[in-house]
Parts: sequence; C-alpha cells; structure tokens
Amino acid sequence: MNAPLRNGPASFDDLAPWLLTRPPSLGPVRLVAVDGHAGSGKTTFSGRLAAALGGAPVLHLDDLATHEELFGWTGRLREQVLDPLGRGETAHFRAYDWVARRFAGEREIGPEPVVLVEGVGAGRRALRPHLTCLLWMELPHEHSWERGQLRDGAELSDFWDGWMRAEHEHFAADPTRPYAELLILQRGGGYEVLPGPRKTTTTPPGRT
Repeated sequence: MNAPLRNGPASFDDLAPWLLTRPPSLGPVRLVAVDGHAGSGKTTFSGRLAAALGGAPVLHLDDLATHEELFGWTGRLREQVLDPLGRGETAHFRAYDWVARRFAGEREIGPEPVVLVEGVGAGRRALRPHLTCLLWMELPHEHSWERGQLRDGAELSDFWDGWMRAEHEHFAADPTRPYAELLILQRGGGYEVLPGPRKTTTTPPGRT
C-alpha cells in the first residue's frame, strides 16, 4: 500500500475527499478495501462510502466466492478484475448465485478513480500490494457473527456453522486488522474513523 498522507480523515465526511488525494495503486485506480468479520456492516458502509465518492463502483467478494471456495477467489479476482483494471480497462466477471450454486449474470466494473472491494478477506496478503487504503470494520467477531445470523435467519444456520470455522482459519493464517490504515466504528446512524494499527512513520490519520 502507498504510505499515508501526513494528515488523514478525522471523520466519515472527510474520508471520501481524502481518498481522492491518494495516488492510484492499480493502474489509474485507487483500490480501497473494506474488510472485517462477517456481519460487521461492510456492505452498508461501502454503499455509504461509494455514494460519498459520487457513485464509486463496489466489488462484493460474495460475487466471486462459492460454497466450495469461501476464500479461494484470489485467482478469479486477479484475472477477472485486478488485471484489466490495472491496464485501465473495464473488468467483466460472472457473479456467483448462492441459491442456484453457480456463476450466473455478468457484471462489470470500470477503471474509475476509486473502486471499493468489500468482503471478508478484502485486505488479505495477496491484495495488499494493490491497495491505496485498507479499512477495517471494528466489530469483534462474536458480535459480528451474532448480527449476521440474526440477519440471515435459522434456515442458514448450517452455513453459518461452516462459515465461522472457515473465517477463523482464514484470519488465523492471513490476518487483516494489523495492516489496516483506518478503523471504522459504527456509532448510531453514522461512523467514526480512527487510525488503524498499521505502523507508519507519519502522523496517524485525523491527528496532528
């Protein structure tokens, strides 16, 4: 990832304009990852941030994962999305249908100034060299998983049992939070932006 600027965002309102000051990290694109435990609010936050960025595209990693490969999507992401964006081209990929259990409708993402990638593992080791910024949703896994299970209902309880084991194994082998530049905390209907644990030689974001 690029080194952070001396002064970073002190609030959610500052985040979008601050990201646009960062240099591109993937061809002409500023690739921004939103990671966190399942149920931590990544999708909702990414939608809010995308709107603040004037409609930035959002890649949902659920579209690339499958039942059999919950975290085995790195190759698809690189070949179908990162490589074309890095060349300044529009990325085309097929999204996974979690009900039909197959890849179905085609999606596309253009090489916009900022592209968001959200999902568990968005800040994994293989992606970090391509990122302008890595954000971590600061919600402990026990609270995230509880919220996710309440959201999805009892009919997905078996899936959640398998998911929790897979997520624990993933982050044990390839943690994201230690490398996050910013932590995002949900506060009521808004968000608080805090410096992340990633060590830098500059002043932490939002501090002078």
